Amino acid sequence: MTDSLPSTMHAVMLNGHGGLEQLEYRTDVAVPRPGPGEVLIKVAAAGINNTDINTRIGWYSKSVGQATNTGGTTGFEGVNDADATWSGEPMQFPRIQGADCCGHVVAVGDEVDPSRIGERVLVRNMLRSYVDYRPYECWTFGSECDGGFAQFAVAPARETHAVDCTWSDVELAAVPCACSTAENMLHRVDLGSERVLVTGASGGVGSAAVQLAKRRGATVIAVCSAAKAEEVRAFGADRVVDRGADLVAELGQGSVDVVVDLVGGEQWPALLDLLRRGGRYATAGAIGGPIAQIDLRTLYLKDLTLVGCTFQDDEVFANLISYVEADEFRPHVAKVFPLHEIGKAQEEFLNKKFMGKLVLTMPEAES
Repeated sequence: MTDSLPSTMHAVMLNGHGGLEQLEYRTDVAVPRPGPGEVLIKVAAAGINNTDINTRIGWYSKSVGQATNTGGTTGFEGVNDADATWSGEPMQFPRIQGADCCGHVVAVGDEVDPSRIGERVLVRNMLRSYVDYRPYECWTFGSECDGGFAQFAVAPARETHAVDCTWSDVELAAVPCACSTAENMLHRVDLGSERVLVTGASGGVGSAAVQLAKRRGATVIAVCSAAKAEEVRAFGADRVVDRGADLVAELGQGSVDVVVDLVGGEQWPALLDLLRRGGRYATAGAIGGPIAQIDLRTLYLKDLTLVGCTFQDDEVFANLISYVEADEFRPHVAKVFPLHEIGKAQEEFLNKKFMGKLVLTMPEAES
């Protein structure tokens, strides 16, 4: 079934934790073969995400206390490789990164129905098959296993979802990591028709959170730079607040039901002040800095719930696919780069002068 496929492919190899120099574009990487229960995907497009950069620079290590951008291009000195991944296990190099993957199934392994060949698919980025579906465990596609920054990728068949919609491959490639992260946060706090504050609202996750919160009937207050305010409003935000503003002075103590936070950093204590009594806070990122101070009196006297969001219940990604097929939201793709320009794409990503997502496209594979 794989005899007609090429033996080698173009791929970007991450050779170690560090700066952009650790990304190596190669044209002689062996095309993977699907094992039992797996499919082989001819990748069409793959999005750029914070997690790709954080993994490359070793930001997940507790030895790093700075914001992502501080070491985004050059890496950090003294990273502890032993805990520099999502799972806390050392990364195996070289690794093909890429948490996002849109493409077509071109081969299947044993125990997979051959009729799946030809499906246009998205891969669930938080994989559970490889950890036997144990609670709160997952592998990140492109971290604990090879991902989408290549012409071909292998993924578990049961976590590779067929998608029936009119969206382009590039638009679909903007969905898996950012949009599932946003949907998972809203799912974990059970957001309804409430007032929700979204930080980092102009980024891939934040702009998805704005749209998906509106889908749930919420009133959305978005925090972003003034330069991107109109674009964020166009995504459905009911109010936009400048990211440099005094949020409590602007909005008032106890003025929101839920905070969806992707930034962290120095402004973090104010987010708890904004929550009403019994309010909920969810985080899935800290690009503004991972270290924050908390006044425990605020937490317990207001009966707040703080939720860290990495693990995703099975229905989160399945629900997201259904929203795509019903055209209930639409990610914004700011710019598209060819795979070999991944360094340039990540530099632009770190500059944060765009709205939404940056996406890589793959060169056409030789048969």
